[in-house]
Amino acid sequence: MIEIRTMTTDQWPDVARLIHDSTNAWYLNHGMPACFAHGPESTLLFCQVYESLDPGCCFVAVDPDSGQIVGSCFWHPRPTHISLGIMNVHPENFGRKIATRMLQAITEIADQQKLPVRLVSSAMNLDSFSLYNRAGFVPETVFQDMLIRIDDRVIKMGGEVVDGSVRPAADSDIDGIVRLEQELLGVRREKDIRMFVRNVSGIWHTLVHETPNAELDGYLVAVRHPASNMIGPGAARSESTMLAMTGQMLSFHRDNTAVMLVSASARLLSRSLGQWGARNCDLHLSQVRGKTALPAGIIIPSFMPETG
Repeated sequence: MIEIRTMTTDQWPDVARLIHDSTNAWYLNHGMPACFAHGPESTLLFCQVYESLDPGCCFVAVDPDSGQIVGSCFWHPRPTHISLGIMNVHPENFGRKIATRMLQAITEIADQQKLPVRLVSSAMNLDSFSLYNRAGFVPETVFQDMLIRIDDRVIKMGGEVVDGSVRPAADSDIDGIVRLEQELLGVRREKDIRMFVRNVSGIWHTLVHETPNAELDGYLVAVRHPASNMIGPGAARSESTMLAMTGQMLSFHRDNTAVMLVSASARLLSRSLGQWGARNCDLHLSQVRGKTALPAGIIIPSFMPETG
């Protein structure tokens, strides 16, 4: 019988390969380009980032006969919730209830701690949706995955919506970002925000937006790495604030292609991205198991990290 264990450091390369191979297999089998184009050495990013944030918070499914890792799932405990990270099962092991067992291990921890579980999952993967639906997750918000190729022309168009209230985040902004996100989304993840702003790894960029009274009313992060090129996570009290930060963030992804998850109800933001050349490439659902407040303002989720 498949055993569910906690990932160890020596298993990182196997988990990285599993993430790379199983994710690409799903996309290719559904007529889409591979998600990870740079080999399994790039998807070590998930182990590196998540183990630095939450050591010991990844379950692996191991075949005791072969010793092969056939499934993995990261999870992220926070004061307000537990977030479900990337989950993968080897294609040759579909139908063995591996994902169900890993998910159950995480929801049992959440129930013991009386915390809700949050996730963002593809609406196009009905097997995944059914898995979470059976476990009690309820969809909350629909997001358009907007893929945009960013060159000087796009950066120039984005600059037209930038106002003077957008600036790079500093250490002194960390507490304000944490409070803003808790106000708008109901989650608290201080160590994530600190990681973004301090950017020790060199892959993050964080912007903030201030009101005329110097009150912080928005933040936006981007990640640039061979395994993950995204604009997000972020939160803002208004679409115009998020749009201004997005316009300035484009230069971080100069000569690159990035994805931004935009709420289907954020018409100004999605229309502007479309005018800059973005196209929809997927749909995702934020889902919650347990009691949480509905989000307010404009929320941008991310796949790296999946801690919100």
